[in-house]
Amino acid sequence: MRYVNPSTLDGTIAVPPSKSLMQRATAAAFLSPQTTEIVNASSCDDARHALRLIEDLGAEVRRAGPDLSGDRVLIRGGAAPERGRVQCGESGLCLRMFTPILSLFKGPIVLEAQGSLVRRPVDMMERPLADLGASCKTNGGRPPVTVRGPLRGGRAEVDGSVSSQFLSGLLLALPLAGERSEIVVKNLRSRSYLEMTLAVIRAFGGVVELSPDLSAFRSPGRQAYRAREFRVEGDWSGAAVLLTAGALAGRVEISGLSPDSLQPDRAVLQALEAAGAKIRVSEERILAERADLRPFSFDIGECPDLFPPLAALAARCEGTSTIRGIERLLHKESARDSAIREEFSKIGVRVDISDGAARIRGGPIRGGQAESHGDHRIAMALALAGLVSESGVGISGSSCVAKSYPDFFEDLGRLGGRIT
Repeated sequence: MRYVNPSTLDGTIAVPPSKSLMQRATAAAFLSPQTTEIVNASSCDDARHALRLIEDLGAEVRRAGPDLSGDRVLIRGGAAPERGRVQCGESGLCLRMFTPILSLFKGPIVLEAQGSLVRRPVDMMERPLADLGASCKTNGGRPPVTVRGPLRGGRAEVDGSVSSQFLSGLLLALPLAGERSEIVVKNLRSRSYLEMTLAVIRAFGGVVELSPDLSAFRSPGRQAYRAREFRVEGDWSGAAVLLTAGALAGRVEISGLSPDSLQPDRAVLQALEAAGAKIRVSEERILAERADLRPFSFDIGECPDLFPPLAALAARCEGTSTIRGIERLLHKESARDSAIREEFSKIGVRVDISDGAARIRGGPIRGGQAESHGDHRIAMALALAGLVSESGVGISGSSCVAKSYPDFFEDLGRLGGRIT
């Protein structure tokens, strides 16, 4: 249990590395026969699971410090596992991305899950992989997943409405398939995450042809990835929480971010400006400062991870704010829309949900005790509310922040947050 008490923030801090880019780079390094050096490596739980997965399948992983305490990781890939059983933890990206990647190999390889991930859907992977020559079996559409290759190539259709994570893994795998491939995508969401994947593929020397609207992809097959040094940029998802903290409770300056990043959560800057916060962007730093906040409207359809911090922001904007696109919150670590409604009601904030939108009535936040639902982003949103509450917010299950941002509460304390 962590208590976040009313606080005034003022400080500068570097954000952690992007776990999304870290996992993508880990996958490309696994498929490269030489040694890749990942610089500014993430140490979050999801990144650790990706590294342990490839290590269990024969890759050589050397860390700069004990248990990934350093910021550099050396990966010698090129392993060709015949069979195996690997653990993905609670990382949906790890499970859905590595399934098509591991279908390149003969198998069988079993990908297991823990926690909330055992309830999240993976059935969208079965038919496309079969069409491309591999076999994928799930447990009634849920993990564990058993995959057998080799992935031959060919033509397949992918439904992009639930998640882009499987498609990301497929695009990483197809350059190494035995034949030319064509993927047709229906109902694509999360375009920015696919663009991040394509950037990693290009960085490691892969070629994927694409239509301008990302509805079709073609890969020649029989390619090879080339190992390289890969620097992981700062995490805009973690930064979104800290910048929102500055907008609510004082002044926070962030270093280590790319203003031109492809990460979709960069859109937090638009939401903060819409709410009246002071924002200043430079090549080196990004500043968010408290001002007179006003109700705002924002669509999270392309950046669903922004819903929890923006819900906390809306809770202190006098009047009713509307956050649309919350249908994208299905199949996350928790049912985030209902979890936010339930937990925010415990601390005095009213959240109404209907017609794919959350309407949040802002004003004073009473405070009290609330539950994280084992969801790192819910825990961080409750911490934001605690900063500007009347009596503080106690967060049960707060340790779940290790999934994406292990040092979150310590960093919040360094900025002036009163954490007990």
